[in-house]
Amino acid sequence: MAGIVINNAIVLIDRIKIELNELKRSPQDAVIAACLQRFRPILLATFTTVLGLIPLYLGGGATWEPMAVTIMIGLLFGTMITLLFIPSFYSVMFKVSYKEYVFDEKLME
Repeated sequence: MAGIVINNAIVLIDRIKIELNELKRSPQDAVIAACLQRFRPILLATFTTVLGLIPLYLGGGATWEPMAVTIMIGLLFGTMITLLFIPSFYSVMFKVSYKEYVFDEKLME
């Protein structure tokens, strides 16, 4: 569970760095573009793991059901933390200000 969440955070930060260094975007655009590009893959990785644990929850017995529920809830919570906390924390740590930011329509392409 922790491996998936940490990997998602690393991939998101790496994508921000690619947007900044290789594509020469502004810091605001880099954070937003990276989040838009990695949103679906992060959610898909989480949901496939959660769906894969449903059989263990339904037929695992008294020993495996609590573990399956714990992992599923932990992954869902960790994914929300990754998608909300990592971009915010990155913006705070690298002093990315959005006060006068104008949204660039090209980010949605």
